[in-house]
This record gives sequence, C-alpha cells and structure tokens, in this order.
Amino acid sequence: MTVPARLATLLAVAGLASLPLWAPRFLLTVAAEVLIFGIAATSLNLLLGYTGLISMGHAAYFATGGYVAGLLAKHVTPLFWATTPVGMVAAAALALVVGAFALRTAAVTFLMITLAVGQMLYALAIKWRTVTGGSDGLLGIPKPTGLGVEMDAPRMYLVALVCYLLVLWFLRRLLAAPFGRTLVGIRENEGRLRALGCNVQAYKLAAFVLAGGLAGLGGALFGQFNGFIAPSEIHWHRSGQLMIMIIIGGVHSLIGPLLGAFVVVAIQDLVSSLLTQRWMTVMGLVFIGFVLVARGGLVGLWHALHRAVRRGLPVSLPARPLRRPARDADVPAPDADVPAK
Repeated sequence: MTVPARLATLLAVAGLASLPLWAPRFLLTVAAEVLIFGIAATSLNLLLGYTGLISMGHAAYFATGGYVAGLLAKHVTPLFWATTPVGMVAAAALALVVGAFALRTAAVTFLMITLAVGQMLYALAIKWRTVTGGSDGLLGIPKPTGLGVEMDAPRMYLVALVCYLLVLWFLRRLLAAPFGRTLVGIRENEGRLRALGCNVQAYKLAAFVLAGGLAGLGGALFGQFNGFIAPSEIHWHRSGQLMIMIIIGGVHSLIGPLLGAFVVVAIQDLVSSLLTQRWMTVMGLVFIGFVLVARGGLVGLWHALHRAVRRGLPVSLPARPLRRPARDADVPAPDADVPAK
C-alpha cells in the first residue's frame, strides 16, 4: 500500500470512529447496519470473488449466528465474549456440514444445493416456534454485556466498526498468504491446480467454513444489536441482497462489499421513507445499471476515474466479467487490493 493510500485509510477510519461525536442516533443505527451487512457481504465475497463459488444460501449462516447467539443471550448469559464466538462456531459448523456435501458438485448444482439448504432452514425456523419464535422471530434478545459499558447506539456502532476492521485485516492477511493465493488460483484455473497436486476440495471447504463463520459473526451482531432476529434473515432474498451488495461495490475487492452495503441500506432505509414501496424498483434500476455499465462496481469506477485523471483521458468504464473462462495459459494474477508477498 502506498503512503497516500495509507493516509487515506487512516483518515477514513478516523472519520468513521468520530461518527458517534456528531451524528444523530438514526444515522448511527443505519451506519451500524451497514457495517454488519458489510461483514456478511465480505464473507460471501471470499467465496464469490476469490474462490469462484456462487452460494445462494449464505444468509443461512448469517441467521444461524444470530439465532444461536440470541438464544444463548436470552437463556444463559448475554456476555458478548460468550454469545458472539458461540454464534460464529455454530455458523461455521453448519457450513462444514453443508460444504462437505455441496462442494462435491459445481456451478449451477452447487448454487441450487446451497439455495435449497437455506430454504429448508427458513421453513425450520418458521415451524420450530418453541425455539425460534416462529414467523414472529426470536424477540427480547438482551443487549450484550461484558464490554465494561452500557451498550447504547453509539457504543454498538463502535463495536460493529471494530469487528468490521478486524475482519478486513484478517482477510487481507489471509488473501496475501499462500492460502489466499491458492484460492485465487482455484478461481482462475481449477484444473491446473488439480494437475499440480493441490487438494482443491480441502481448500474450497476451508474457504466455505471460514466464510460461514464470518457470516455468523455478522448475524450475532445483528441479533444482539436489534434485540430480535426473524426468519426473513434466512430467506434467499437476504442471500440475494448480499450478492447485490458485492456486485454494486466490486466483486474482486475487500472494501467493495462495504460500499455496496452502504448503497443497498441507504436505498432501503432512506429512499423507502420517501417512495414507500418503490424502493425495490429503485434498487432494481441501480443494480441493472451497474451490471450493464460498470461491472467492476464502485471500486472499478474509482480505478477507472483514477487512471483517467492520471493520464488526462476520458473515463472508460470497466466491463469486467464476474468470472473469466478458464484457459490453460492463464496465470493467476494477484488482486489489486491484496499486497504482494
């Protein structure tokens, strides 16, 4: 990372950390929601953007973390250091079971299996009323304790910010390591990795479990901060929304899912207050616009603008496909925001 990029990152983090000093409570709540969905979308991007796996059931791990952490907080202890890790472990365990079977397939079959598992868990959450609260959701989840202060909206926002930064730092280090390079190689040319003797299945499963655990972190934060979690968080609509966040922000980028989460949550929370039921139409038009005009997402637009300014040329929008067709001559290229070893 260059010196200007480091300074820009520090200024951005300082700006986000100062938000509780001047922002109204409503804006803090929206910002915390953006960070939480940013964690979930970033975990899905580990599969979609770096491993080449399209999962349509990722919301199942998000909701599992939320339900398990919520049940633990409600019936055992609301201690943050107990509920959140247990929620993450439960989501990772579910991902291990699902991944062990689903990763034996590929492409559309893999997508359909993950979608089916998510919908099965959605039906289970509706029917198992004595545990999950049924269609009403799990209500009355207490505020987390154990952080030394009473958790109001500004402090919850700061906890979400710290968790997001830790996830970002962890994934950045992971993707710069041989493990992350191998995932990118699997995305680019899985056949070549197999020919080189790489245990592709084990790497995919490890990425799938890791992504599930991180999604569980987002779900645990979501449930404890809002005081409830509903079956709608398991539905495929939520998985599709996480995927839209990634595409709008930028698929092959770590920061892209957070930018996409900001756009989606802003449209959902702010535009819906003006246009009521029309916010989904606005969301659809924005999504179609990015797919047709800027497939690199907001991060791709930023890189195109930066190149144009440096060269004094008109802005040329990137038309980057989600996944290039594998070719034997391809050599995995490092991603732009992952530092070289």
